[in-house]
Amino acid sequence: MAVGIFDSGLGGLTIYEAVVERLPEVPFVYYGDNAHAPYGVRDADDIFRLTCAGVERLWDEGCDLVILACNTASAAALKRMQETWVPEGKRVLGVFVPLIEALTERQWGDNSPPREVAVKHVALFATPATVASRAFQRELAFRAIGVDVEAQPCGGVVDAIEQGDEILAEALVRSHVDALKRRMPKPEAAVLGCTHYPLMQKTFQEALGPSVRVFSQAGLVADSLADYLGRRPEFIGPGREAKLLTTGDPRAVSDRATQFLRRRIAFETA
Repeated sequence: MAVGIFDSGLGGLTIYEAVVERLPEVPFVYYGDNAHAPYGVRDADDIFRLTCAGVERLWDEGCDLVILACNTASAAALKRMQETWVPEGKRVLGVFVPLIEALTERQWGDNSPPREVAVKHVALFATPATVASRAFQRELAFRAIGVDVEAQPCGGVVDAIEQGDEILAEALVRSHVDALKRRMPKPEAAVLGCTHYPLMQKTFQEALGPSVRVFSQAGLVADSLADYLGRRPEFIGPGREAKLLTTGDPRAVSDRATQFLRRRIAFETA
C-alpha cells in the first residue's frame, strides 16, 4: 500500500514530512535524485528523462501512485508524462494544483469556468525552469480571471539550501524579493513555487511584509493527497515498506537531510 514521493533533491522532504504526519498508516517511499540536482537549471527534455527514470524506480518499489514533490518536474515534465508516458493503472500527480485551488478558493473537481477571485496581484517565486514553463500561469488561467502574476526566477536559492548555507539562502531570498517588488510593489499574495522554499518561509514573509499572504505547499498537498486516496483507494500500491532512496551518496545526503529537518534521516542507495 505504498505511495511514492519524487524530488530532484531534498526539497521534497517538506512534502514528505507533511504527508507522513497526515497519513501515518501509509508507507511512503521517497526518491531524491540528488546526483542530478538541481533540476531548475536543466532543459525540459532533460527534466522529463530524469523524472521518468525516478518514477519508474518508485513503481519498482510497489508505488502505483507517485507525487512529484518537485515544482520544476511538475511544471516541465508532468503534462507530457501524463499525456504520453504513464501507463494504465498508474498515476503521477503534481504539486501545483492544490496550491492554485487554495489560492482561488476552489474545491477539487470544481470544473466550472474561470471566475474572478479576491486576490488580484500574485508574486510567484520559483526556479528558472518553473518560471520559464509558465505552468503556474496556465493552471491558474483554467480557474481564475483578472489575476496579475509576476514571476521571479530565484537562481541560487536551492543550491544554498542543499549545501546547508542558510546565511547565503536568506540573502538570496531577500535579493529576489527586492527584485520582484521593483516590478510589483504591492503583491497581495505570494506563492512559494519550489518545495525547498518553505524552509525559507519566514525570510520570504519578512521581506514581503505582514500584509502579504504567503502560500506554501506541504500542508495543502497532504490534505489533497488524503482526499484523493479516499476517493481512489485503488491507487494505494502493493508496496509495504517505507524507505528513503537517493541517487547520490547516501551518507552525505542523510547528513544534509538531518540538518534540513533537524532530526535523524537515513537514506539508502536507489
